[in-house]
Amino acid sequence: MPLLIAKIEKSERRIPFTPGRSLRDILDATESRVRSGCRGSGACGFCRVQIEAGKVNEPTPNEYTLLGSARLEKGIRLACQVMPEDDLRIVVLEPAPKSNWRSLFAEEDEVRRIKTSLTLREFQSEVEHPYGVAVDLGTTRISLSLLELSSGKRLAGRYGLNPQMRFGSDIMTRLVAASESQIQAQTMRQQVIEAIGEAMLDIATREGINLKIVTRLALVGNTAMLTLLSGRNYGMLLQPSSWMSYVDCLPQDTESWAVSWDIYPRARIEVIAPLAGFVGSDLLAGVVATRVTENEAGALLIDFGTNSEIALWDGQTLWVTSAAGGPAFEGSGTSCGIPAEPGAVYRVSLENGELDFAVIADGKVRGMCGSGLIDLIANLVKSGRLGKTGRFTSNVPGECFKLVEGEQNLYLTKGDVDVFQRAKAAIGAGINILLEKAGMGSRNLHRICIGGAFGQFLNVGNAQDIGLLPNIQTDLIELCGNTALAGCEWFLLSSEATKSLEILTEQVKIINLAQCDDFEDIFFKNLYIEPMAGS
Repeated sequence: MPLLIAKIEKSERRIPFTPGRSLRDILDATESRVRSGCRGSGACGFCRVQIEAGKVNEPTPNEYTLLGSARLEKGIRLACQVMPEDDLRIVVLEPAPKSNWRSLFAEEDEVRRIKTSLTLREFQSEVEHPYGVAVDLGTTRISLSLLELSSGKRLAGRYGLNPQMRFGSDIMTRLVAASESQIQAQTMRQQVIEAIGEAMLDIATREGINLKIVTRLALVGNTAMLTLLSGRNYGMLLQPSSWMSYVDCLPQDTESWAVSWDIYPRARIEVIAPLAGFVGSDLLAGVVATRVTENEAGALLIDFGTNSEIALWDGQTLWVTSAAGGPAFEGSGTSCGIPAEPGAVYRVSLENGELDFAVIADGKVRGMCGSGLIDLIANLVKSGRLGKTGRFTSNVPGECFKLVEGEQNLYLTKGDVDVFQRAKAAIGAGINILLEKAGMGSRNLHRICIGGAFGQFLNVGNAQDIGLLPNIQTDLIELCGNTALAGCEWFLLSSEATKSLEILTEQVKIINLAQCDDFEDIFFKNLYIEPMAGS
């Protein structure tokens, strides 16, 4: 993989990249963004860099106009106009201000390729060329995209951490915190509203977009996040009697949100309602986006997250459940974990008994995201360092495995493995029980869609080896990226998606794993770090 070496102020960043993207986009995937104001069209002239070494494409007409021949001869270029194909060394002349938000790119939402063309709505608006925003409100991460309503084209996207994390990394801890104090509940609500506004402002200032022409916004999320956003009925989710029924969590004052975000004052803001206590509108959006119910029986969608949701189509009924996977898949809850962001180990390979790490956007290791943890555990088992019960073997001295030594030592502890095993077992039990309820086995599966940021870098073979996914042909498993955001975009854009949702809700049958008599037995079987048993 080619390497970009970027000097930014007093630091130097080493950034592996995949050819085919502009230098601006490559930098946008890191904490070291270059200043910009025109969505990368080359019109603003802000994203100036200086090429020190490496071969790049010839200057574009926009660069001749905005920079002039003298600057171009010195190697000064516009990052949005440079398309590097090989190793490159640059100086970033106009670094962007620090931001909590990262840019979404095409490889992070592969599900957009799955969807066939839907008829766009006819939008009647007082605004010429109106825009819309889709939001996926996750427990760990908030993602949003800005679209042109007339064409459905995505113009920009951002993702960042849910600021409610300080009240707890998991859903139940946040619900308890909200129930204990009205002030805490109001704080959590306001944090998310402000975060969405910050992300839109980041898009507006960086991409040169006027938020006043945003006339529609659609939002999906798991039920708990929606109750905390609306400030309504979050206490019901602490009662098991509410888990199988609809929870009214739609907000009643979205007009104030439009004012807070500085978008079109009469913008239509729609929060898509969840199905039940722990089956949110994010899963429904994912089902609509991947169209699992439009295929033959045997399609499975797993939306990995802190609250992992699973849907199985048997040809007539969509069996759905949620599994308390915990935050391990999203890079939290373990001593070495961080989200899938720059500095995270996202892939681990085993070469001649030695582990080799691949790091997102930067050579300096800061921690390990979910996909990296899967690879690490799979390779520790393969190399005889970790047993199938989750205990380190005699090949690993002490109670932990040392990952990185240096300024910041990183370890995988026995406690980290335990956290992963419980998360894996919850997912495995959910899959097994849905298959059992539908009268099916893994042999009947012909398609598995993996949703969530976690799935973006997932090594399917390693996930199967340690029992996270059923043992079917790997070419039947699709890494779909953020299915919730993709589905939310179609709710925003197309009345057909809304009709699909209405039909879908009539086909759903919800399974509460806690009420299944054999749950504990199946859960304990799935604790072993070995391939999932077929049926």
